[in-house]
Amino acid sequence: MGIDQENTGIRRLIKAAGYSLQGLAASFRHETAFKQEVVATVVLIPMALWLGSSGLERAVLITVWMLVPLFELVNSAIEAVVDRIGPELHELSGRAKDISSATVMVALINAAVVWLLVLW
Repeated sequence: MGIDQENTGIRRLIKAAGYSLQGLAASFRHETAFKQEVVATVVLIPMALWLGSSGLERAVLITVWMLVPLFELVNSAIEAVVDRIGPELHELSGRAKDISSATVMVALINAAVVWLLVLW
């Protein structure tokens, strides 16, 4: 039986979940911004559940916030790959890191605007 045949169905899902948990743990261990966003998530999700006046409002508040740590994970992955390529400065490496960082900033601005609009 080949490796592809061994990693199908539920076994593949279990392995994929394990890799995902390893990624979350690595991000928490090595990325300060991700740690801060996890703390904010622990505060903001209960606030969203309490402050939202409908299920839709609660879902929107939680969803727009969860985009922030999501993009932080992507940003951290891009930065790790760029850093793995080499330590020398290169215009494209800097651009990739800046653009991935910008996704986090846009997500933060989006979350702030939506929270203000929903709660105002």
